[in-house]
Amino acid sequence: MKGSFIVGEEEKLKRLDVVFNEHFKKYTRSHIKTLIESGEILVNDRQVKAGERLKTNDIVSYDFQEAKPLAVKPEDIDFEIVYQDSDLLVVNKPQGLVVHPCLSTKDGTLVNGLLYRIKDLSGINGVLRPGIVHRLDKNTSGLMVVAKNDMAHVSLAKQIKDKTCHRCYIALCEGIFKEQSGRIETMIERSRTDRKKMAVSTHGKVAITNYRVLKEYTISKKSLVEFSLETGRTHQIRVHCKMINHSIIGDDVYGHAEKKLKGQLLHSYKLSFIHPRTNKEMLFEIPLPDYFSEYLSHLR
Repeated sequence: MKGSFIVGEEEKLKRLDVVFNEHFKKYTRSHIKTLIESGEILVNDRQVKAGERLKTNDIVSYDFQEAKPLAVKPEDIDFEIVYQDSDLLVVNKPQGLVVHPCLSTKDGTLVNGLLYRIKDLSGINGVLRPGIVHRLDKNTSGLMVVAKNDMAHVSLAKQIKDKTCHRCYIALCEGIFKEQSGRIETMIERSRTDRKKMAVSTHGKVAITNYRVLKEYTISKKSLVEFSLETGRTHQIRVHCKMINHSIIGDDVYGHAEKKLKGQLLHSYKLSFIHPRTNKEMLFEIPLPDYFSEYLSHLR
């Protein structure tokens, strides 16, 4: 669905999500908010918030694929459950596994596997994303927390928003870093030239990534780096690595593909949060996957 409309005098000072809903009543406010946050609804070619107050003659443009009903069937998918109780589970998502069904991937996802192995999952994110509180890219491996009920989902989502849920990643990057540690803060929005990509911009949402160099491979000119997130934007670490000219090895979108690899060497190795029911801190840490360790073993 693609098009635009001009804001009329009677719509002046109304919220963007409200006005869009008035024009297209078949979409819910929550779905419209998601489209706005992903940059698929713009105001005067700018990405803004759902609560943006509109002015007369503003141009609201939109470009997105209409959702089609998908039946999510349980499938026997290979992934590791690291921890599980009555409220949540922590999984180790393998590289190459898409988190939830979408237009391009209708089955064979983590959600299909969760439905096969777990009886109850939270329903806040709808039938396509039951239990999914946060996501990892298809070719990023590692720890994810999944909610079994709505109480846990609300608590975990709030912790992510409030930055009290901590996620740490390890990546192998191109080049030797000038500084051993640092903080990257930019705005990120969907690319204007390729809607499948994200890009650093003067608009969009704030994205903050902290990094610490763990090891340098001076002959191979590569660096093993730990990244911790203060925000969780789509492709955030990958976009920031590209911006500072240290693209992640194997990243065929923001860097260069490697024949020996199926995707970027980026692994979510540490995850901590407060348990929604017990209020106790939960901390999980897992080693690098074999393909990542094997690649490192050949570097000098």
